[in-house]
Amino acid sequence: MSWRDRGRCRVVDAEALFAEGVAQEHSKRVCAECPVVRECLAYALDERIKYGVWGGMTERERRALLRRRPAVASWSRLIESAQKGRAANSIQKQPVPRNHL
Repeated sequence: MSWRDRGRCRVVDAEALFAEGVAQEHSKRVCAECPVVRECLAYALDERIKYGVWGGMTERERRALLRRRPAVASWSRLIESAQKGRAANSIQKQPVPRNHL
């Protein structure tokens, strides 16, 4: 099953994800609880999708991010490595049980 099959946007009106102005805030709330928000954002950035809310970001927010980080060749790889780094950090920060000291 692909990340697209697990997205919350499958069960909302697609028109809402291509809203403009203040209405985009509602779309971003849909993304906020989505289990594949990172994959969706990486896809939108890698493919330079111009319209709609993808991965919790509006087109304006994505353009600004792309301008700030022009050297990123693959957003998918960058986001995946960041996720792995966070997972490794959380494992390292786990408290050691007292009976294992």
